[in-house]
Amino acid sequence: MGHLHAAAATLNPLDPHSLLAGLGALGVFLVLFAETGLLIGFFLPGDSLLFTAGLLCTTGAGSAVHLSLGSVVLAAIAGALLGAQTGYLIGVKAGPALLDRPDRPRMQAAVQRARHALDRYGTGKAIVLARFIPLVRTVLNPLAGTVGVPARSFTLWQAGGGIVWAAGVTLAGYALGSQIPSIDHYLLPIIALVVLLSLIPVGVEVLRSRRTDADVPADVKDLT
Repeated sequence: MGHLHAAAATLNPLDPHSLLAGLGALGVFLVLFAETGLLIGFFLPGDSLLFTAGLLCTTGAGSAVHLSLGSVVLAAIAGALLGAQTGYLIGVKAGPALLDRPDRPRMQAAVQRARHALDRYGTGKAIVLARFIPLVRTVLNPLAGTVGVPARSFTLWQAGGGIVWAAGVTLAGYALGSQIPSIDHYLLPIIALVVLLSLIPVGVEVLRSRRTDADVPADVKDLT
């Protein structure tokens, strides 16, 4: 019991290694649930946590942190799927009241852009691709509920995307760890690289959005 209290006291929710050392597979479940289901999860390290967990599944039983691959994958899938479904239900129940705010034009614009993204890419593609984009995977689930994506369709696509994302990133970390002896000695640079790679889709989307805005005539912007 004292060990658990000590681990909790030193737990850093922004540090994948700290989370995994303190909570193990439970930490994976909690972070993925919060990141994909609750709007407070923007800052949580989903991709890097999954990848690090996969790496730590390859360390020896005598290492400071050693995880079971089966437990991690199951926890990751459960957190991703239950989180997304919770976010969707929040959008269905509270989304319209929270987002239908004429007094807040930026929020209204965000809702319209979400509708446009779902219309442009199709429900399935948008929901699946969002899993691999930080920030987007946090907001798309409640927005899907808000804009009226059918529950059956949402559940089907979010489950497929969630399983591929959660299991895929974890297994990628496991595959890398299996090829490099004493992988736990290189955790910090590997985690930093994963974080940088995970931000690439965000940067691409920001640049694309700016180019699109630049191509819209000023008089059209005034109307929107």
